[in-house]
Amino acid sequence: MEAETSWTTYPYNYITTHVPEAESYSDEQSQDETKVQTFPMDSLLPNDLLERILTFLPIASIFRAGTVCKRWNEIVSSQRFLSNFSNNNSSVPQSPWYFMFTSTDDPSGYAYDPVIRKWYSFDLPCIETSNWFVASSCGLVCFMDNDCRNKIYVSNPITKHWRKLTEPPGHRSTDYTALSTSVNRAKQSYSVSIVKSKQVPGDFFQWDLSVHLYSSETMTWTTRVTDVLTGWRGGDESVICDNVLYFLIYSTGGSDHRHGLVALELSSTSSSSGVLMRSFIPMPCSLTCGRLMNLKEKLVVVGGIGKHDRPDIIKGIGVWVLKGGGGKEWQEVARMPQRFFQGFGELDDVFASSGSDDMVYVQSYGSPALLTFDMNLKCWKWSQKCPVSKKFPLQLFTGFCFEPRLEIAP
Repeated sequence: MEAETSWTTYPYNYITTHVPEAESYSDEQSQDETKVQTFPMDSLLPNDLLERILTFLPIASIFRAGTVCKRWNEIVSSQRFLSNFSNNNSSVPQSPWYFMFTSTDDPSGYAYDPVIRKWYSFDLPCIETSNWFVASSCGLVCFMDNDCRNKIYVSNPITKHWRKLTEPPGHRSTDYTALSTSVNRAKQSYSVSIVKSKQVPGDFFQWDLSVHLYSSETMTWTTRVTDVLTGWRGGDESVICDNVLYFLIYSTGGSDHRHGLVALELSSTSSSSGVLMRSFIPMPCSLTCGRLMNLKEKLVVVGGIGKHDRPDIIKGIGVWVLKGGGGKEWQEVARMPQRFFQGFGELDDVFASSGSDDMVYVQSYGSPALLTFDMNLKCWKWSQKCPVSKKFPLQLFTGFCFEPRLEIAP
């Protein structure tokens, strides 16, 4: 792994950064006529030209620009600048960042920028503890509490703008819940889905499952489907790709598969029994765990590959993509080389993984080591060393990825 450290410890807060006043210059500064006065070049530029120049900066530099002086901060905080920045960068993909929690008690942590390979001290809005459910899409991040599961927020972690959603329908006390979100850039809207799974009282093999969808256009929740699964239960993995909700289900006995995948068209509404299992998709192989992600509207699974004789023991990590056209076939993209797999040290059968665009992140719960995988280049690479360190043996690490965007708002 990379031994070099690279991080910035200033608070990464776009809106509330302390801004110094611009320096003033006076003709009476010096009586010495031979003394040469200097003026900053930007003071000679009109606001519209300076604004145009600043829109070509990467997002990380935009934050620094906002701390130069009051004038610069007002420019980069204006709605016109955000719109122009969006137009200039609409054709440039935003490499997703990865946020790593530093504690299991509070939501503080660091965000990793893979372009300039730096970590930034970063504060998240709304979230209270690191064990909350998290889902992201196109610059928006959705948080849901892990207790009553009725506090749901959608936010832009860069601008710190956020919105609290109304409480979703269905059981408050569920055994398993999966959260996902999807942004429609054309309509400038978003949706949030929650898959709830609760054991039927007295029957371990039967589980009530319901899917609820929130639309930002109507600002209401609708129940898309209710069903009873036999021999399967829901879990905490789901993702929306091309208006299709995919979520993992887990065998409770009587099946050769430990995991399965269910696909649900969000445009349809059904409560008929057995509708979910008709769209059952087997996993590509025996997995110790599976992580679902949307990469350019394609469903990608990063999974732990189990041993042949001990399927619950991990022997490697693979990446698969579900072939298009509504099929049920998987295409293997890559398998993690052993030198990277062993670089995590003791890797449990479960791990954290998320991705966006062409970037996949893999993180062990037992260490702050972070590995990246480029889907285009088929290249595995360690991130720069994170400033988070392991302080006690049972300390857990986790995180999620999101796209850093200025122009999108919840």
